[in-house]
Amino acid sequence: MRFGGNKTLKIYGTLACTSGKRMKRENRVFFSDEQEAISTGFRPCGHCLKKEYLTWKE
Repeated sequence: MRFGGNKTLKIYGTLACTSGKRMKRENRVFFSDEQEAISTGFRPCGHCLKKEYLTWKE
């Protein structure tokens, strides 16, 4: 599965996420997997990755 992220907010999520689809084009970055996003300092999206977000928040 591929993931997209917002380089300004440092949030990543699925490519089908409605929140992610609203972000500005110039802020978009893409990751081949979740580990790549995490290793570059991004946090999970609270909408499409709710379980991962709640784990990260703790």
